[in-house]
Amino acid sequence: MADEARNAGDTHEVALDLDEQGNDDLEAAMRAAVAAVEEVEAGSRQEAPGGDDQDEVSKLRQEIADLRDRSMRTLADFDNFRKRSERERQDLKRYALLEPMRELLTVADNLELALSAQGSAEDLKRGVEMIHRQMRELLRRFGATEIPAVDQPFDPTVHEAVSREERDDVKQPTVVAELRRGYRMHDRLLRPAMVKVAVPAEPAAAPAAAGGGEEGPAL
Repeated sequence: MADEARNAGDTHEVALDLDEQGNDDLEAAMRAAVAAVEEVEAGSRQEAPGGDDQDEVSKLRQEIADLRDRSMRTLADFDNFRKRSERERQDLKRYALLEPMRELLTVADNLELALSAQGSAEDLKRGVEMIHRQMRELLRRFGATEIPAVDQPFDPTVHEAVSREERDDVKQPTVVAELRRGYRMHDRLLRPAMVKVAVPAEPAAAPAAAGGGEEGPAL
């Protein structure tokens, strides 16, 4: 009986030690708990009590067996939950673009119709403009918004400068042409706008002061 009490105390200490680790690895903690229960159960089987202690020992063994069964069921439930969560995570990653792709198919269908349609160049242009409006509306529906560019102060966090020119009519670096439109996705940058930037012209060099004799050779 003393050994069983000591083993039960050891089991309690194992549980406390696992709790102090902050449950960093829940599965390892559960497996350690099952192992501790099995160790106590094995120790109780090695004793051969007699007399009045027999009933108490049998009751203790039954409680240990019940605890072991509950621990094993909990561990099995946790394994099933982890596998199910992993499958759901993989499915979410695989099919995250399902709805946007379904919407893009409509745009692709309209492009194919425009390419196969008979008509003048003006008719083709109107068809492409209609598809372009449809595409922009689709982008807005899924949270993509255009980044303002032309006539805006140059912002390196959302603008990518590919060329520059000096101009007298600007006081600060300013976007004067948009070569590729930029977009945000909600509050994140999807891609920067590719732009041409005008910068204030450099002031002309001051003329040399008159007089003062001849200057020596420049070094």
